[in-house]
Amino acid sequence: MHKPTSILQLICSDRPGLVSELAGWITENGGNIRHADHHTDIEAGLFLSRIEWELEGFQLKKESIVIAVNELAKKMSGKAQVNFSDDLPRVAIFASKQSHCLLDLLWRTRNGEMPMHLALVISNHIDLKPLCNDFGVDFIYIPVTSNNKLEAENKIIDQLNKYKIELIVLAKYMQILSGSFIEKYPTIINIHHSFLPAFKGSKPYHRAWKRGVKLIGATAHYVTEDLDDGPIIEQTITHVSHRDEITDLIRKGRDTERLALARALRLHLRRQVIVYRGRTAVFA
Repeated sequence: MHKPTSILQLICSDRPGLVSELAGWITENGGNIRHADHHTDIEAGLFLSRIEWELEGFQLKKESIVIAVNELAKKMSGKAQVNFSDDLPRVAIFASKQSHCLLDLLWRTRNGEMPMHLALVISNHIDLKPLCNDFGVDFIYIPVTSNNKLEAENKIIDQLNKYKIELIVLAKYMQILSGSFIEKYPTIINIHHSFLPAFKGSKPYHRAWKRGVKLIGATAHYVTEDLDDGPIIEQTITHVSHRDEITDLIRKGRDTERLALARALRLHLRRQVIVYRGRTAVFA
């Protein structure tokens, strides 16, 4: 087992000496740095940093670390947040009828690959309840129609509050969330079955087949009010040919969807993603 760590993510205006200043603050407090990744966006004039250090031997307790990091960010006229590897976020997965992404995440969670607490699965169909029962995960069925969308979202919010959910993952949840819902829960990861920005919206494999593409892919991204337009976390691709029919594209696409969503979720959980200016820096 790895020793627990602190993970600092920082964005500020670029200037000389920032790396030294950050590393110096950690070492002055007895920290042993495990990972340090930095990026300068020259066009934006921004410095982005992710530094991870061991909690063991560090002179500050968790509460004091949070306060000190906020003071450090203020000094640098930037924004920062700190997380701890042994604090597992409570996660809800939303799904509809398709099981491949949900099954993959259930298996990876049980296998210890995902540093999170999977609290529940919410679905607008009953089909996936036996699967969740097999994995011992709470399943809540909340039907959604064009006439009860607001009521359904309120029921969902009640369950999210009850389970104290911090992160939502859309594993082929074939519903569009309202702007007010996204405002209440701004951290949502979605999987879209195309290599965005190509083929946004519905039936991307059908449109890709008609265009005769030679590559198809999947995109995992953060959800915003603009459909399929949130900051991209991870993308995967696979080759297709003229011999492939639409059913082959869908079959191959499921593999890319599973992999992209699992990678994106793990990157987020390990605090390897920084969102800025509508895009992401991924320190993988």
